[in-house]
Amino acid sequence: QVQLVESGGGLVQAGGSLRLSCAASGSFSSINGMGWFRQAPGKQRELVATISSGGNTNYANSVKGRFTISRDNGKNTVYLQMNSTKPEDTAVYYCNADVTVVGGVTYRYWGQGTQVTVSS
Repeated sequence: QVQLVESGGGLVQAGGSLRLSCAASGSFSSINGMGWFRQAPGKQRELVATISSGGNTNYANSVKGRFTISRDNGKNTVYLQMNSTKPEDTAVYYCNADVTVVGGVTYRYWGQGTQVTVSS
């Protein structure tokens, strides 16, 4: 069983910063790609940023230059540093991870989501 637990969401004023964390726990062989998605009310879930096991990153155009994704492989944790936040960043943020479990099968797991609200 693999669990992803997010933390760090909350309320921030526009222009402020937040740091989200997502820690994986359970029984598995390795964690491959990890990422952050978000879903605003009435909208579809969208990609925010991804990071490979080797550290290669990819960002949505809307967050480039403002958000930074990173990971600590020793802690099985992925982070999202959110700077220069805007009201349109308000959403529930979800992390995911492609995890290879014992037996060699890879599954995509999702966290439970953490609310980020940016006030104007």
